[in-house]
Amino acid sequence: MQNAPVVDIKPYVDQMIADRRHLHKRPEIGWCEFETMAYVVERLEKLGIFSLEMGRDIINVESALGRDEEAVKAAEERALQHGVSQAFLDKLHGYTGVIATWDSGRPGKTLAVRFDMDALPVMESDSDDHEPTREGFASERPGRMHACGHDGHTSVGLAVAHWVKDHQDELCGKIKILFQPAEEGVRGAAAVAASGKLDDADMFLASHVGTEAREGEVKVLRNGFLATTKFDIYFEGRSAHAGSEPEKGRSALSAACACVLAMQGIPRHGEGDSRIAIGTMVAGEGRNVVPAHAKIEMEVRGATTEVNKFMADEACRLVEGISAGYGVKPTIVKTGDAAVYECDDECVDILLDSAKCVDGLKTVVEYSTTKGSEDASMLAKRVRDCGGKAGFFIFGCNHKGHHRADFDIQDKKSLPVGLAVMVGAIARVLKK
Repeated sequence: MQNAPVVDIKPYVDQMIADRRHLHKRPEIGWCEFETMAYVVERLEKLGIFSLEMGRDIINVESALGRDEEAVKAAEERALQHGVSQAFLDKLHGYTGVIATWDSGRPGKTLAVRFDMDALPVMESDSDDHEPTREGFASERPGRMHACGHDGHTSVGLAVAHWVKDHQDELCGKIKILFQPAEEGVRGAAAVAASGKLDDADMFLASHVGTEAREGEVKVLRNGFLATTKFDIYFEGRSAHAGSEPEKGRSALSAACACVLAMQGIPRHGEGDSRIAIGTMVAGEGRNVVPAHAKIEMEVRGATTEVNKFMADEACRLVEGISAGYGVKPTIVKTGDAAVYECDDECVDILLDSAKCVDGLKTVVEYSTTKGSEDASMLAKRVRDCGGKAGFFIFGCNHKGHHRADFDIQDKKSLPVGLAVMVGAIARVLKK
């Protein structure tokens, strides 16, 4: 692009790293990010230029997937114990997420950018080889860890907000900065999308650290990720004494096992990659009791929305049929949903141009992928359905694999790249 804006991110790097390390210590899983929310909102309010909508005000409750009310209530109590005020929690009405909007008052595009906030139920490594442990910012919450880099994403988002404040005289149009809950399990984006809060966006951008990019690399998505649907399936049978009256029982465990095996035989689709995974099964009450209850947690994925729907429909059909055969009642609960991420040429070009202006990068390329899924796809789809455009990029780090106890992002090297590409894109989209 001609006359490409030059961005200076140096004034924001130290605070961004400090934010990441603060958030890394206090990880919170999806729909439970109350301490994280309080930290983010306090920082945004201090900037003084954003109007904030948060909690249930940006969530379509009927579209909120995979939400555990008991875990949410426990997280609220924990947040109170760690200094979050009841008045703040009351504003959220039990839901997390915030959209910070700045309107220049000058004609221009409306740009939405997304940063996720949630962590994972992973126990963090205590090895000295693991930088957070060695440097003293490892998780303070056993069994909870930012094992996918969302602490870094949130920190980049806060730095973006600060950059916008400092450069507001150079920008036109409007920006909406979304700090999204519950990305893991693709549970949160659909609820934000269905709220309609981003329907006026002319463009939507999102990003991720790591995945298929190593240190010094930026990859701009052309298309890809797998569409996916997640299910929790409950089986209700009838208990009975396994020795004296087995005929009176109906085994939920047997029905669940039969479903697990049968679903492996779903034919794969000729129009693209397909996946099915049954990750957990829990069942039974005792050795000599016909098990009345069982639960499996599973997912399907597909290279297209149609392939994914085929896999989901086939899985549900098998569950219903097999359960009937065993005399067991199934309940199928959708707990997550994501689409294929479709990117527009204009967004790809903007992100590539922005990345090529970042000093020290070894590689800046387009890419397409059939690995994994991305919750932001639901937001991108909503924006595109409303006439806008969407883009996505990844910025690299030398991780050993996501969702692992030893996952790390080398924040001093990776996060400045993510920030530079994002604010470079913002400068291009909203330039006066």
